[in-house]
Amino acid sequence: MPGGLRVIRGKAKGMRLRSVPGDTTRPITDRVKEALFNIIGPDIFQATFLDLFAGTGSVGIEALSLGARFVRFVEFNRLAYDTIKANLAHTHLEVGAEVLRGDAFTLLERPPDIAFDYVYIAPPQYKGIWKRALIALDARPDWLEEDAWVIVQIHPKEEETLDLIYLKEFDRRVYGSTLLLFFQPEVVS
Repeated sequence: MPGGLRVIRGKAKGMRLRSVPGDTTRPITDRVKEALFNIIGPDIFQATFLDLFAGTGSVGIEALSLGARFVRFVEFNRLAYDTIKANLAHTHLEVGAEVLRGDAFTLLERPPDIAFDYVYIAPPQYKGIWKRALIALDARPDWLEEDAWVIVQIHPKEEETLDLIYLKEFDRRVYGSTLLLFFQPEVVS
């Protein structure tokens, strides 16, 4: 398969992933993806993972390769949706995967059918979409397990402080032009 993306670890280690044609997506670099899954660690095993604005599906596919129980990919763009399906078939990781073509915000407005352990938000840059998605999740914490992580991938220039009720930032990492922000629901004692 053409493209510079690959699965880094797990069952599909080393397999190349197809890129989305054009420039509508911003794929995560191998370096950032490896760092992300080093941070998550073995907790990804048997976890549920929501990959919003999934692009190539690279992040969710890595989660499946490392033993996630269920990954839901959400992508509005038809070319990206088709790319995710092709990448899942190529890596033989369709079991435990669900690919939805549609608007992430419409999904988040609905009552949840599952609570996720991890939510990954990596929307198109410089449009404020990450803020909208984080605010939507903050308003609907029932999409999240009690100890869930919400991870946002943005360019450092996009960062803004948000007034969130339930989600609190607990970590941040910068890798060149990529900033990962980590949030968890606040524990109410």
